[in-house]
Amino acid sequence: MNWTPWLPLRALSGWTPRDLNRDLVAGLTLAAIAIPEQMATARLGGFAPEIGFFAFVAGSVAFALFGANRHLSAGADSTITPLFAGGLAVLAASGSPHYLALASMLALMVGLIVTLSGVFRLGWVADLLSVPVTTGFLAGIAVHIIVSQLPGLLGLPAENGETVRRIGEIAGNLHLTNPWSLGLGLGVFGTVFCAERISARIPGALIGMVLATSAVAVFGLRDRGVEVLGALPNGLPQAGLPFASPGDVQALVPLALLIAIVVMVQTAATSRSFAPQQGDAPDVNRDFVGVGAGSIASGLFGAFAVNASPPRTAIVSQSGGRSQVAGLLAAAIVLALGAFGGGLLADVPQAALAGVLLFVAQHILRWKVFANVYRQAPVEFALILITMAAIVVLPIETGVAIGIGLSLLHGIWSATQTQPIELEQVPGTSVWWPPGEPAAGEQLPGVLVAAFQAPLSFVNADRFKRGLVDLVDARSESVKLVVLEASNIVEIDYTAAQALVETITHCRKAGAIFAIARMESLRAQAALARFGIADLIGPQRIFHSVDAAIRALGPDQQPQQQDKTK
Repeated sequence: MNWTPWLPLRALSGWTPRDLNRDLVAGLTLAAIAIPEQMATARLGGFAPEIGFFAFVAGSVAFALFGANRHLSAGADSTITPLFAGGLAVLAASGSPHYLALASMLALMVGLIVTLSGVFRLGWVADLLSVPVTTGFLAGIAVHIIVSQLPGLLGLPAENGETVRRIGEIAGNLHLTNPWSLGLGLGVFGTVFCAERISARIPGALIGMVLATSAVAVFGLRDRGVEVLGALPNGLPQAGLPFASPGDVQALVPLALLIAIVVMVQTAATSRSFAPQQGDAPDVNRDFVGVGAGSIASGLFGAFAVNASPPRTAIVSQSGGRSQVAGLLAAAIVLALGAFGGGLLADVPQAALAGVLLFVAQHILRWKVFANVYRQAPVEFALILITMAAIVVLPIETGVAIGIGLSLLHGIWSATQTQPIELEQVPGTSVWWPPGEPAAGEQLPGVLVAAFQAPLSFVNADRFKRGLVDLVDARSESVKLVVLEASNIVEIDYTAAQALVETITHCRKAGAIFAIARMESLRAQAALARFGIADLIGPQRIFHSVDAAIRALGPDQQPQQQDKTK
């Protein structure tokens, strides 16, 4: 393997001191956004706020060293936090030393999986989740976030357990709502909401938290039942391997795989949305290595798994950031606050963090995608609802597994629905096209031109064989030549190769010559040779165009050679 592309600091290549001013502005903006977000996300997972700071620092530094994208921001992320928090809660009490150790071990496992996926160029794994399934997954996560934050917003005792039961308990305790907590939380939510409408670069969450914290101190809201963070411990985290028994590690494997897939999906989407400069294609695999290294570093410093953040990445890009120097500057600011500024956060109300997370929850609900899928693809809209319901009602890791399974099944089902279709000649040309408007096509006596518009594999091999045999048998006149237009057949596996052999045999028994035209895929061509199909057909019966096949092998009436576009 050539290790040159994996040398560190690629995301800083080409940086010059002239870029410092823009990176400084972007770094300050990113820090202002990240401070309240990382605190709130840590709280969402059952961790102390400073743990979120350390996760952000680990993710930012590791990605700057090993990632490729100049803007991508890695750190604590509300998409995966409910996922691993729900899974860990089954194994240990939330917030206990065992829980924290398991979270760190899980971060190491997730980081290792994501890093190795990048090293071995498994970026295609990111395409396992379809858009509808991803939308349903995010909607389910949003419901989890909302339900988990309602007690903090309303000033009620924290609830644990299944989501549906927690909703019932919150509803039963609504009469105990603390109006001061509710006002602070809604105020922070409104501040963030309005700030984003004006400009994404305005740190609405930080402004809202500062105002809410000031209100607690000025008006003595602690005495009115408003719960606050309290002073955070100062100091830097100590690096080391978390303690976990072999049984713990074994129990974490399924959860680590699920989280790694979600991290890869979100990292790939972020990397592709914010492509590098100079028109270079995004290096998704290298970005996997950067984000995976962030989780490993986070786990070694006692924090949890990190993820790429599309909103924070957008902030860096929109603020004019030139490189990962912006992320390093933000990490330095956040680290200083986490290590030495714990006393500054003593009066931060829990309701303010709830307001930040409620904004995040409504932000990840893709309402436009909901509407578009409902209008344009009702069957796929059902995937959104099923995935969302599974994540809300079932244990969250089970819901994610169901979502991934549904996505794969939907892809397989789509491939199985492909049928061979008979093509018609566009009048006056040599173009062969599926039947339909605007112009009626022509069929040549004794000639059947058929196309299969999908890769040939075990999932559709029988449908291909039966469909093509039915087309041959359905022609009223005797078919003398069958041409398979194979421009869309990019792959042929073993099962499909056997089906193709049986189809060729059937055509020959029916008295027809079988030919292949326009097989452009090199992989498909290699499969023809590997399975002996090229020898069975004969190299002289494999053509670059349908027109050439008919001219060479067709019965008496030949198509006129006019248009060579197909």
